[in-house]
Amino acid sequence: MSKIRWGILSTAKIGTVKVIPAMQKGQLCEIAAIASRGVDRAQAAADELGIPKAYGSYEELLADPDIDAVYNPLPNHLHVSWSIKALEAGKHVLCEKPIGLTSAEGQELVSAGKAHPELKLMEAFMYRHHPQWQKAKELATNGSIGQLRTVQTAFSYFNDNPDDIRNQADAGGGGLMDIGCYPISLSRFIFDDEPERVIGEVEFDPKFHTDRLASAILKFHNGTATFTCSTQLVPYQRVNIFGTEGRVEIEIPFNAPPDKPCKIWHQRGSEIEEITFDVCDQYTIQGDLFSKAILENTPVPTPIKDAVANMRVIEAILASARDSQWIVL
Repeated sequence: MSKIRWGILSTAKIGTVKVIPAMQKGQLCEIAAIASRGVDRAQAAADELGIPKAYGSYEELLADPDIDAVYNPLPNHLHVSWSIKALEAGKHVLCEKPIGLTSAEGQELVSAGKAHPELKLMEAFMYRHHPQWQKAKELATNGSIGQLRTVQTAFSYFNDNPDDIRNQADAGGGGLMDIGCYPISLSRFIFDDEPERVIGEVEFDPKFHTDRLASAILKFHNGTATFTCSTQLVPYQRVNIFGTEGRVEIEIPFNAPPDKPCKIWHQRGSEIEEITFDVCDQYTIQGDLFSKAILENTPVPTPIKDAVANMRVIEAILASARDSQWIVL
C-alpha cells in the first residue's frame, strides 16, 4: 500500500511532541510538510522532526498539491475554520478535539464535510483506537461484567500558567474542553448511546474565567456515567466500568504511554484478571487507521457527527451548572 502525504497545520506542542513522531512510525503515513505563522518556526520544527517542507503560512501548505491530508492541532477556536479551509483545498482532515467552541460551530464542519463527500474528516480522539479501549469495550458489552450499569472517571492535572492556551477562555480553554471531553466521549462509546439528560457543577477560575473543576452525571437509558475533571488538581486519571457481575478498570486511560505496556483489570465476581497490552502508540494507530480509510475509500473509525454530539453534552453540563438543574438532551 502507498502512504498518505500529510501536512501539519501549526507547530503546536501536541503535534511536535506526540502526534508527528508517532505518525512517522506508521506504515501508511508520510509527514511531508509543516506550517506555522512564521517560516523560521516552521523550519525549526521541520529540521528537528525531519520533515521535508516548511511553510510560513497555513495557506501555503493548503495550496501544496502534494499534500493529501491535513492534521489540525491549532487552538480550539481555530479548529473549524481551518478544517473547512483544508476541505475546500481538497485535503482530508484529521482535527484535534474538541471539534470547536460550540456544537453549532461543529455542525458547520459537518456540513462542509458533506459538501465534500470524496474527502475523509474525523475528530482526533486517539484513545478509542488503543487496544486497551477496544478490549474494555468488548468486556463491557459481551456480558463479561454482566449488565453494564455505570462508568466512573477521574481526569486532572495542575496548570495555573496564564500564558498557556488552555487557560485562555477566548481560545476555548478550560477543563471541560481540554479533558472533560474524554469522560463524556468514553461514556458514550462504552454505552453506545447518547445521554438522555445531564447535571453538572462547575467552578471557574476567577482570573482566567475558565472552568477549573467540573463534576457531572450523565443519565443514559441503561445506566449512568459520572466524572470529575480539573485543571488545578493533582495529576491523575482512571476509569472504572461497572456491571452487575463485574467491572473493568483502566489504569492509564487517556495518556497511554507509547514506550511501555498498558494494563487493565477485569473483575468477575471475586476473581480479578490483569490484562497487559503490548507496547504501542495510540497516535500511530490513529494515523494509520485514518490513512487506511483514505487509501481504501472506507468510512473513518469515528464519524464526524460524533464530535458534534460530544459538544452538545459539554454545552448541556455548562447550562446545568449555570441554571442548577438537569438538562434534557
